Amino acid sequence: MSDPQPSDDVMHAKVLVVDDSRMVRASIIKRIRDRFECREEADGEAGWAALLVDDSIQVVLSDLSMPHLDGYGLLERIRASNIPRIAEIPVIMISGDEDDSARERARALGANDFITKGIGTVELLARIESASMLSKASRQLADSREALAAASPIDPESGLATPQYMQIHGEQLLSAAARYHGQVSVLIVGIDNFADIVRNFGRHVTDLIMRKLAKVLATKVRKEDTFSQIGDGQFAIITPDISLQSAEQFANRMRSVIAATAMQYRGQTLRISLNIGVANSVADGAESVSQMLGLAVARADIAHREGGNTVRSSGGEPQKFAWTAGIVSIERALLLIKSGAQAEIEPQLPALIYRLLPLLELIDVKHECNLPLERLRALAAEADTSLLGK
Repeated sequence: MSDPQPSDDVMHAKVLVVDDSRMVRASIIKRIRDRFECREEADGEAGWAALLVDDSIQVVLSDLSMPHLDGYGLLERIRASNIPRIAEIPVIMISGDEDDSARERARALGANDFITKGIGTVELLARIESASMLSKASRQLADSREALAAASPIDPESGLATPQYMQIHGEQLLSAAARYHGQVSVLIVGIDNFADIVRNFGRHVTDLIMRKLAKVLATKVRKEDTFSQIGDGQFAIITPDISLQSAEQFANRMRSVIAATAMQYRGQTLRISLNIGVANSVADGAESVSQMLGLAVARADIAHREGGNTVRSSGGEPQKFAWTAGIVSIERALLLIKSGAQAEIEPQLPALIYRLLPLLELIDVKHECNLPLERLRALAAEADTSLLGK
C-alpha cells in the first residue's frame, strides 16, 4: 500500500526537529523529507533561536529530555511568547521512556500531540500533516485579522477607533483647528486602582468591566469625537471645537455617571471610579496630538495618585509627572516619553523590558546586534508581572 499523499497546502511546510540525539533527528528527517522541508537543532535553546529567526517553520517536533533547555522549557517558552506565530505553532512531543506524568505535564504546558521514537512512517506523516494544516489555518486567521485591522479605523474586538486612526485623525483635527482658529481637547480616562481589580477579580472580570465602561462612555461622546482604548484600564477621547472649560465639564459628567453606576458579578456589586486628565491645544500651546496625549496621560496619573475619582487639567498642574499604579502599557510609555516625562518611566523599565524581550531576542539573532540579553533577562525577571495584563 502506498503512503497517503499530502494536500498541496502542506507539501512545502517546514518542520523543526529538536532532539539531542543525532540518530533520532536523522531517522525522523529521512522519513519525512520527501513531504516536508526540515530543519534540525540539537537542544531547546537552539530550537528557540531557530523559531525566532525562521518564520517559515510551521510545526515543531521536540524531545522531552535535552541539555541546556529541555522540551518542557522550550514548550513553555513557545506558549508564553508574545509573537503570535510562535505562541500558536503546533508542537508534537517526542517521548521515549517517560511515564504518563511526564506526558501530562507536557500536555498541560500546551503540547498538541505525542509520538514515540519508534512510530511508523505512515502515522508520523499523518500526525505532521494534521499539525501543519492546523498551523496554516491559524496563520490565515491571524493574517485576516491583521488585514481587517489595517484596513479599518475600528478595532474589531472593542468596536472603538484604533489608536493608529485616533493619532492620524487627531492630527487632522489639530491642523484644521490651527487653520480656522479653533481648538481641540484630549481626555485620558483611566479606571482607578485597575491593577488591584485585576489581582482581586482576574482578567475575565476586568475585561467585562472594560466592555461595560466602553459602552457607557460611547453614549456620552459626540459623533465628531474620536474614542479609543489605548491600554488596559485606559481610554482616550479627542474632541474638536471644545474649550478647556467645556472639556472639564464633559469629563466631570462622565466621572459622575460612572461613579453612580453599579455592576453586578456573581452576586457582588462592583463600583468603579475614574481618573481623567484633560489637555487643550490652546490652553497648553500644544503643537501635536502626541504632546496633548502625553500631557493628558500625565494629568490622569496625577489624579489617580491624589486619590482618584477626579479630573485634572492644566490649572494648578504640579511639575512632576507620575506613573499610574496600573497595567504597564508600551503605548502609555511612548506617550509619556513624547510629553517629556522620561524619568517617570524608569521605575517601570523591568516590566517594559519583560514585554519587549521576545522582540529584542529576535532582533539580536536575526541581525547579530550582540544585545546584552543576559542583563535584559535579569532586569525582566524583576518585573511585577501582575501589572503586565494579557
